Amino acid sequence: MGTSTMEALALERRAEQNREWRERLAQLKKERNAIILAHYYQRDEIQEVADFRGDSFLLAQKAASTDADVIVFCGVHFMAESAKILAPDKIVLIPDERAGCPMADMVNPAGLRELKKKHPNARVVTYINSSAEVKAETDICCTSSNAVKVVNSVDSDEVIWCPDKNLGHYVSQFTDKKMIIWEGYCNTHDMLTVKDVVEMKQRYPNAQFVAHPECRPEVVAMADFVGSTTAIIKYCRESDCQEFIVGTEDGTGYQLRLDSPHKTFHFASKYLVCPNMKVNNLKKVVRALETMQPQIHVRPEVAEKARLALERMLQVK
Repeated sequence: MGTSTMEALALERRAEQNREWRERLAQLKKERNAIILAHYYQRDEIQEVADFRGDSFLLAQKAASTDADVIVFCGVHFMAESAKILAPDKIVLIPDERAGCPMADMVNPAGLRELKKKHPNARVVTYINSSAEVKAETDICCTSSNAVKVVNSVDSDEVIWCPDKNLGHYVSQFTDKKMIIWEGYCNTHDMLTVKDVVEMKQRYPNAQFVAHPECRPEVVAMADFVGSTTAIIKYCRESDCQEFIVGTEDGTGYQLRLDSPHKTFHFASKYLVCPNMKVNNLKKVVRALETMQPQIHVRPEVAEKARLALERMLQVK
């Protein structure tokens, strides 16, 4: 048997397995009254079976309003935590507990408390990409889609911003408030360099470059459009342009191609892949619903404070 035949058989077997898992999943969802929420950076096989796909803001809203008893959160740990905080009476499952976020780990509650002491008049605005303990030290949360609105909504002239310095820099251009910026960053978005973008623009001269504000400031400055994942998807769908260089995580390609099958998308670097987002797969989603594990728990006293910060975010118009 030639290699190509073997590969074809392996692919066929995989497709069959996926079909079986999808059937089992449909059955388990009914039995458990479960909903599957998937972030745009998840593998295609997960986005395909999701009841709802979105960025961290849309998924937080969905978790807060769902009638399901069980939420299977296909994303990283802090997102599943936010879902549990906003829907404390629901069971929240995460297919793989190892799905962490290096940026969320760059800020700790003790360090944030120290910074608050130094700036007693500042309000703390924390990106949703953070742990429940950090949210509990926060006045209001935000996401990349509403960060500017949130910062401008707080009743102080000074804002402590954490943990993403790149998004903080972007927001600082749209506010008169003094921003004290924590030095964290997203490992994946921060990988993208000016050199990468210049090379891609030379290769695809007719393409527009769209970028997420978690990218470096000098990369963001080169973009034809800057926005959250949802905003990028909307812009590419509605734009007359037929070709795009994409400066965000490669899982976004699933929704981009779904919305605009006739347009062409080139990811700006082969490194725009978040390893933590990719640890979840279909098999793990099925197993989570079969075993009802791993469940997300947040200590009540932490959850209570963090909930305030998240609910304030959801109220900003």
